[in-house]
Amino acid sequence: MKHYLLAGAIGTMAGAVVATQFAGPLIAQETGKNASIYEQLDLFGNVFERVRADYVEQVDDKTLIEAAINGMLTSLDPHSSFLSAKDYEDMQTQTRGSFGGLGIEVGQEDGLVKVISPIDDTPAAEAGVKAGDFITHVNGESLMGLNLDEAVEKMRGPVGSEIKITILRQGEQEPFDLTIVRDTIKLTVVKTRVEGHSVVLRVSTFNDETMDTLRSEMAKAIKNAGGVDKITGFVLDLRNNPGGLLNQAIEVSDAFLDKGEIVSTRGRKPEESERWNAQTGDLAEGKPMVVLINGGSASASEIVTGALQDHRRAIVVGTKSFGKGSVQTVMPVTSDSAIRLTTARYYTPSGRSIQSLGIQPDIIVEQPQPKPVDEAEAGKPKTESSFSNSEADLRGALNNDSITDEERKQIEDEAKQVEATAKLREEDYQLAYAVDILKGLSAVSFSAGTVPDSAKPAVTGEDATDEGAANQ
Repeated sequence: MKHYLLAGAIGTMAGAVVATQFAGPLIAQETGKNASIYEQLDLFGNVFERVRADYVEQVDDKTLIEAAINGMLTSLDPHSSFLSAKDYEDMQTQTRGSFGGLGIEVGQEDGLVKVISPIDDTPAAEAGVKAGDFITHVNGESLMGLNLDEAVEKMRGPVGSEIKITILRQGEQEPFDLTIVRDTIKLTVVKTRVEGHSVVLRVSTFNDETMDTLRSEMAKAIKNAGGVDKITGFVLDLRNNPGGLLNQAIEVSDAFLDKGEIVSTRGRKPEESERWNAQTGDLAEGKPMVVLINGGSASASEIVTGALQDHRRAIVVGTKSFGKGSVQTVMPVTSDSAIRLTTARYYTPSGRSIQSLGIQPDIIVEQPQPKPVDEAEAGKPKTESSFSNSEADLRGALNNDSITDEERKQIEDEAKQVEATAKLREEDYQLAYAVDILKGLSAVSFSAGTVPDSAKPAVTGEDATDEGAANQ
């Protein structure tokens, strides 16, 4: 019914011009609010007709109507918009996991195109685009004055073609250009790796494939690590994850929670509020977890982070997240077009909304900026000879014959793992920090659900209950 009424409203707008001369008596009979609505529609019809008749160039009626609709929606908030037939098809393709482009999630701030996050293993990420960058020009043409859809259209092009974008970045004294070759973007939604005895789960987006892929890739990683008993814990890396589908965020959160609320949404009408609770079962089997976030972590990734943080299921490490706490619903309005409309705000289990605030990590860890090439070269040793100073290096030192060869090998293996983590700090300081936390928790025999009461946040209010689970 909602979709039908919306399509009817568009028809009313388009037909208002023709009906203007007959509308007077009808409007006169209306009072209050309804009369005001009809007057405004009459105004729209008059302006529409004036543009059609007097604009310097002939404008296609369909294009004009779609632009008017999009203007109405984009005036509400940065995430509501009209999806033309092409945009609607592109959106459906992206949620399935493969599309063409640069590989960036963008939004608009103060009229500028802002990068929410680059997508892993894409041309944009490889070229050095970062979350928080502003794109000011495409191929030397300014994007100022364009709406987001128009700016994105400028960045589209055939696979294999080059595009030059101008970047404005905080900390840089002046704008700079990046040349990127467009490519087909195939999203690798989940990648896993083993660091020491920790399993790293890198989730880059939340689309139709995320939960199924996470489950299968996690099982493979646990097997490669020698079984869950050999693992100290899990790092869930959600850095630069721009979000995606709400149901996938709920399923991923549920995968690591045994009970309790995951998220709730509240719309304009109280009866439209919904709540989702976790079901029994923890894929990590109670092992400690660390969630990594940064300014590129938005929407669905913030839902997962908020749920695991509020339940003290994971320690959150990194920098403050993006702060997108609203839910958009895609509503078809014709057979091939739709609107994306903000319909609700979401709340974490403790009842907090992170809209415009973001999620603060439990431990703030900045990612150091890479050193310039010449500075990095300056720090490298100029000889491979060892100048270490220890008892074992002394000529004629006594051997330690109190341990077996097997014990010695174990000590050496553990030392290599510590050295590997130290080396990881140069590659990814935040990830190395997360791995070190899991080592520390393992050393004190941490397990999920054993956090002292004094360390738990106060979870109060209606949203803290475990009852009334809803399904979408």
